[in-house]
Amino acid sequence: MSKQNIVPTINENEYAQILQQAVAEIRTARTAIARQVNSATNAVYWNLGKLLVEKQLEEGYGSGVVKRLSVDLKTEFPDMGVSPRNLWNMKRLYERYYQSDVKLLQAVALLPWGHNLLLLDKDMSAEETLFYANEVVVKGWSRDLLLNAIKMDSYSVAKKQLKSNNFDITLPEAHAEYANEVFRSSYNLGFLRTTEPIRELELEQRLVAKIKSFVLELGKGFSFIGNQHRLEYNGKEYFVDMLFFHRGLRSLVAIELKIGSFKAEYVGKMNLYLSLLDRLERGENENQSIGIILCADKDHLDVEIALQDINKPIGVAEYQLLLPKEELQALLLDEMKAMDEEVD
Repeated sequence: MSKQNIVPTINENEYAQILQQAVAEIRTARTAIARQVNSATNAVYWNLGKLLVEKQLEEGYGSGVVKRLSVDLKTEFPDMGVSPRNLWNMKRLYERYYQSDVKLLQAVALLPWGHNLLLLDKDMSAEETLFYANEVVVKGWSRDLLLNAIKMDSYSVAKKQLKSNNFDITLPEAHAEYANEVFRSSYNLGFLRTTEPIRELELEQRLVAKIKSFVLELGKGFSFIGNQHRLEYNGKEYFVDMLFFHRGLRSLVAIELKIGSFKAEYVGKMNLYLSLLDRLERGENENQSIGIILCADKDHLDVEIALQDINKPIGVAEYQLLLPKEELQALLLDEMKAMDEEVD
């Protein structure tokens, strides 16, 4: 048989990784396109708002001009949202942000228009607005999720949370700032529907089974590589619980799962894994690997002392297994509907 007729075969795990990476590529591309569209649309709206400000048009005596402008623009561009109300909103957008710093301008430029309108309606500082805008960009929040986050005052909660990582001293400044935006100090694993104590291996298996939900909880930019990822060095084997790649950070991300409270010895083990990943698997143009220890509970002072002399970027985060009240209610409603359908 000639070599040309030999068909290469791969196992299911290898195919699953190929599929996962392909899906991640498509989603990343779609996200990039959506951001480009949002940016272009917001640029037009910004300039229209600037025009209204420069012409000193105000609601009241300027209403007639804006109504006429709306009619003529709709005739010229029927697919654009140029109602009188929207034109006034464009003016509000310009007035709100024209003196803002570059970071805030760049963040709001990437948001869908509906998200920007929601932020315009809220009385928030520039710092608070930047926080929510960045959360939308990084985590892909819908408008409803953004609204809920504002109602829960997620900004204040995030400010009160102490950093449980050493990114600022182990990563370049810009990289550390981005890593602090990407990784949180707490994750909700309520999508696992866990109602009783669980072993570490079972927790890992359930997360793998629900990997799409876990990736969504982690945030935008994560691609799942595999669980129990094998590393071999000096005749010994090591296994990373879960391994990801973050496109924005261009870093491998190792996650170790612990069912109990944080212990200092977990840091040493993670430090070893990161050294092996950087030595064995880190790509030529990739940044150093990052480790996240995900445990049921952590004490900030314990984490701080455990990380103080570590030169690898490591973060420690908590997880919650219980469903939030709203999600629990939704789950019960779904189950009741399913039962009704079965009866019918």
